Amino acid sequence: MPFDVPDACTLPTAEQPLRLAEFDALFSTAVRAFEMVSPTHARMRLTGPAGLAATVRDLAARETECCSFFAFVVTPEPAGDIEGEVLVLDVEVPAAYTDVLASLAGRASAAAA
Repeated sequence: MPFDVPDACTLPTAEQPLRLAEFDALFSTAVRAFEMVSPTHARMRLTGPAGLAATVRDLAARETECCSFFAFVVTPEPAGDIEGEVLVLDVEVPAAYTDVLASLAGRASAAAA
């Protein structure tokens, strides 16, 4: 699935495919549910081994460094019968970046399906 990198992104071009691969790996292994709350807000439910929240926070922090328009919120949830960690990842963008969120959301949604 193509991903158009916005002009506001300061990540060096050579590193952009690597970052996208990190998101794809996270989505394909951890996303269990996906919801577009609004055109500017996506929500994902993730499960994974211990350390998942730290991994997601690290990726989100690095992404925010180069694409400051992203707002990521990681909320741990009770794991219940699931081994490892359960969390909700909310991703929000200003209205000018709904196309970027839609592209990222498409990748996450496809992984959750």
